[in-house]
Amino acid sequence: MPKHNVSRAMSTQHPDNVNHPFFSDNPELAGEDEIKEVFYTYSHIHCKEQLWDCEGKEVDNFVVKKLLTKYEPYFKKHALGKEVFLTLRVPNPSVERNEAKILLETLESIPRNFDAAKLFYNDDIAPIFEIALPMTTDYRELTRISEYYRRHVVGKQHHKLGTDVTIAEWIGKFQPEAIRIIPLIETKETILNPENIVEGYLKEEKAEDYQRVWLARSDPALNYGNLATVLMLKIALQKLGDLQKKLSIDLLPILGCGSAPFRGNFKPTNIKNCIQGYPSVYTYTLQSAFKYDYNINEVTKAVEFLNESNPSKPVSVDEKKCLSIIDKLMHEYRKQVKLLADFINNISPYIPSRRKRKLHIGLYGYSRSIGDLKLPRAITFCAALYSYGLPPEIIGLNALEEKDTDYIKDIYPNFGNDLTDSLKYLNEDNLHIFPNEITGKIEKIKNMADYEVDAKHKKVTSIILEDLKKKDYRLLAENITRAGFIRGFLG
Repeated sequence: MPKHNVSRAMSTQHPDNVNHPFFSDNPELAGEDEIKEVFYTYSHIHCKEQLWDCEGKEVDNFVVKKLLTKYEPYFKKHALGKEVFLTLRVPNPSVERNEAKILLETLESIPRNFDAAKLFYNDDIAPIFEIALPMTTDYRELTRISEYYRRHVVGKQHHKLGTDVTIAEWIGKFQPEAIRIIPLIETKETILNPENIVEGYLKEEKAEDYQRVWLARSDPALNYGNLATVLMLKIALQKLGDLQKKLSIDLLPILGCGSAPFRGNFKPTNIKNCIQGYPSVYTYTLQSAFKYDYNINEVTKAVEFLNESNPSKPVSVDEKKCLSIIDKLMHEYRKQVKLLADFINNISPYIPSRRKRKLHIGLYGYSRSIGDLKLPRAITFCAALYSYGLPPEIIGLNALEEKDTDYIKDIYPNFGNDLTDSLKYLNEDNLHIFPNEITGKIEKIKNMADYEVDAKHKKVTSIILEDLKKKDYRLLAENITRAGFIRGFLG
């Protein structure tokens, strides 16, 4: 078993699900339902870690108190911060200027949550001691948070008020004294060079046991294409493995993967393939479709399998060869997405929402590379294209040469399996609406894998297109949802 007390699975709030959970009457999860979701994650599916988003308007800094009060018998047996974990994702002030001060509010809430847990357990257990910083591009973004927490959150307890009393004597001690910070790495430049962030941070922080590093999967796929992202991740994981040897500190990668093949194909029925594909990943994210769009027995078995599995060495890759393929794929993917943007944006308003909480803003890499092109977030992007019967995974794959495909199959054995899972949602009857620059290149891609079209999905996507043509929007959201039910994910 893994030697660190770190979960192999992290439940997240990504809204890629079709079904809404039994504990919610509303298809859009919010407020108290998200508290229930944390308990459900721990108690029903035995996932030991929940990510809590502190971005957006509905920030709940009292989540620990609510959990301990509402589910006292469970948390008396399973200590929060010791056996099950709550990890916060905070806004990055370098990118999300409008929400920057939420970061400070969140850091201030950590000692208060510590006090609530101390009262509950009569012991010094930090219920929250780890935060993830999205869109990290520089190690100094991490050290600033660390320094702010030490100096201005817990450090202020030593300041005297007047001449007679310190803040700690007046208010009480501030704990924990330090927190762990996880860089969430999302751009091509940082994924291909994660060592610049991780090594810089560790030199400043001098961690002795381990450091977690979160590699994004969905937003890079949206920005650079699915297969290009897979290859980037292979390079990143190899570099983290090399850095681990150099620094003699365990680096524990997190992979942020969803159920759609475009977003990782990480679902209860495909979990073994994913672990074989990314053997050095320590923690995998369980997004909403994983939790709610599959039978509970499948979900719990998959989580149990993950909990009992062990990470190993990363897949060895030829970085130069991978970079050459990535450049080809990216160029073709971006060219085609530009042609698809209007189709995607026309159907996006009808994709049903599954969370009221605003998730982090993500990366819109196109604004730098392809003029002013605007696209929705990755989940909506996927749902839109699947609803047309054009699986997003195949965009740009025509750029591959035979020698590229042979090499990819060597380092990415699931390539054929993932492509089969994608192509079964292809509806060739709908493709006539797209430009020839896209449809003319699909024949080559179809020959890359064996697949059988899902007849039910094809029928629903044909209805969706007919309704769009007639501008009959009454049943559009309902049919988009029906197609999602068939796939086992919304997007």
